[in-house]
Amino acid sequence: MIPIRVAKYLVLALAMCLLSAPAYGQADPASVKDILGGENLAPVVSAFQVRQYILNRLAPPPKPQSREAWTAEAERIRQHVLRDVVFHGWPADWIDSPPRFEEVAVIETGDGYKLRKLRYEIVPGFFSTAILYEPDHLAGKIPAILNVHGHVGPEGKAIEFKQKRCINYAKRGILALNLEWLSFGELGSPENSHWNGAHLDLVGSNELGIFYLEMRRGLDYLYNHPHVDRTRLGVTGLSGGGWQTIILSSLDERVKVAMPVAGFSSFRTRVEVKDYGDLGDVEQSATDLLDGQDYTHLMAMMAPRPTQLAYNAEDDCCFRASLVKPAIFDGIVPIYGLFGKQDALGWHENRDPGTHNYQQDNREQSYRFFDKAFGLSAPDTEIPVGPELKSYDELVVGLPKDNLTILGLARKLATENRRAPVPSATAERMAWATSARKDLAEVVRYKPVKISDAQAVAITKHRGVETKSFLFVMSNGLAIDGVWLNVIGIGERAPVTVILNDGGKKAAGREVSDRINRGEQVLALDLLFTGDSWGTKSQAAAYTEILHGTGDRPIGLQAAQLMEVSRWACRRGGVEKARLEITGIRSQVAGLIAAALDPNLFAKVVVHEGMSSLGFLLEKPVSFGDAPELFCLDLDKKFDLDRLALIAAPAKVVTEKYLQIPPPTPACCATAPTGGGR
Repeated sequence: MIPIRVAKYLVLALAMCLLSAPAYGQADPASVKDILGGENLAPVVSAFQVRQYILNRLAPPPKPQSREAWTAEAERIRQHVLRDVVFHGWPADWIDSPPRFEEVAVIETGDGYKLRKLRYEIVPGFFSTAILYEPDHLAGKIPAILNVHGHVGPEGKAIEFKQKRCINYAKRGILALNLEWLSFGELGSPENSHWNGAHLDLVGSNELGIFYLEMRRGLDYLYNHPHVDRTRLGVTGLSGGGWQTIILSSLDERVKVAMPVAGFSSFRTRVEVKDYGDLGDVEQSATDLLDGQDYTHLMAMMAPRPTQLAYNAEDDCCFRASLVKPAIFDGIVPIYGLFGKQDALGWHENRDPGTHNYQQDNREQSYRFFDKAFGLSAPDTEIPVGPELKSYDELVVGLPKDNLTILGLARKLATENRRAPVPSATAERMAWATSARKDLAEVVRYKPVKISDAQAVAITKHRGVETKSFLFVMSNGLAIDGVWLNVIGIGERAPVTVILNDGGKKAAGREVSDRINRGEQVLALDLLFTGDSWGTKSQAAAYTEILHGTGDRPIGLQAAQLMEVSRWACRRGGVEKARLEITGIRSQVAGLIAAALDPNLFAKVVVHEGMSSLGFLLEKPVSFGDAPELFCLDLDKKFDLDRLALIAAPAKVVTEKYLQIPPPTPACCATAPTGGGR
């Protein structure tokens, strides 16, 4: 038996040891999982905040006071959009090159018209196809219509309603050029998915450029055709074809008449409407296209040229007539009135079948409209031509086996980008970093934000670990959430680690528990468009797309949020610099940009499961929907991850694990492409 006096000394010694030992709690991924995954910011609230942010950035509809004022403003917008948006980063010799069309074959139909199969170059190495419907016995100058199509699936230019329309135009004495469209028909390669246009942005060429050049080549062909009357040149198309119609017609005044069908609305309508507003593909809100102008401006730029708008009453895709009409027709009639041409802007609401279509009722509306605009006399009803329709195979023109694709073109342009070398001398490198930091801020459109309110919305104490969940309300109206974790009773100035994970903070249990067990203060953070505050990836991608269109850069918004909240974490933790630990490619880029913009914010940046280069986005390839904010215009052209790390000095950047590009899928096992939504 131990004497009582000895026992007292042993108890006292043990107590002193316990008091002098670090007061570390014990954490493991399972114990923090529920706390990290708690809903502090509901997805519907996040979406509402982003919608309000976007609506505040959209340009108001045009309200010119005179014809002269609007003519001058329309020309300013036209030149700005072409120069600064459509052709941003595109080689001048591609933009200015003459049309290069090759006639491959002629089909004599014996029905009053012939078909000419045409192949043409969009840009060097990238070809498309077209069919010219030509009336027999051409003489003199006749009108012509460029026919573009939307998301029609594998049939492409052979789709039934488009063939019927083109045949009817030819039988009315009109040259009708039927263009194929990227991602459909003969251009149906998965690498021509419209979302791959974002990869063009990444390497420095605005995605809208390839779509514009593809359709403008068709207009060039008709404009230079020896039998085309240039005063009677029109464009029409459904859905994505309606979008092409307004883009091309508003920006190229060689188009004299136009009939877009269910192809666009004001972007305010798209953002506000819960159903059938349709946010569209990436090119429809191309980067910077909506910065200072909207589709209301493009529509107004048609004045005083004859324009027939056709929309569907019960459209099952997008752009329902009653939603579109107030801004796109009613609001534009007064601008036509400035020219004394109110009657030149027409509206047709299709109710048969009333769904998303260019069926007989809409086609007959087009015959009446173009016949009147061209001064023709022809039947109002459609000429039955069902037996004359050709199969897909009969209309195949043929493309080169090594034909480029949208993704292939992005990869090609990436290899041609040249960045200036980084200086090796210390003083010169510091000057270079300062200059590069300014360029980076411009590329990501960095705008500092402040925390308007840091709301503690929940607290727990368990197994020696205290947690506080925060809602950070930012000065720009956007909110993000995070969880602060530390050992109960830990002293001030314990190291602070900020943790990001592409799967959201709920997926960061391992990293969080590891840093807690090292005696650190930890902030697990979800930035804009990440974590449980966003319901679906598609929703985040859609809003990212629109923000790009309005001139913002979501990756810049994320970096600004991270920088401000990290400063807050440093103040709360009583430290000068934080440690940043990130997992995943989205978090990696946001973190490196934040570190580069403020090199004194982080002592160290540790990356797990990251990329070695932004080229990974092209080579894997990573889809826009999986990492939308990374496809920032000019980011890869001007910077790569190694440069961001250099600009971030003195912060030390360490990547512990790189993702690998998987081997290509064998041709036998590749997944077949699917049709688009419109």
